[in-house]
Amino acid sequence: MMKTIKQASEETGLSQYAIRQLIKSDKIKYIRCGVKYMVNMSSLLKYCESGGSVAED
Repeated sequence: MMKTIKQASEETGLSQYAIRQLIKSDKIKYIRCGVKYMVNMSSLLKYCESGGSVAED
């Protein structure tokens, strides 16, 4: 499921800044729709559950 950075922040409790940093460093999967970034929630949750290591599929 894809969510905006704001929605992902509200759901996970991570700051929007932290999520943007994960996107910038390619540690989570995302797509860009125009000016918005859509976060792959599965990728973000795997990243969080792994203790911050890059989750590979």
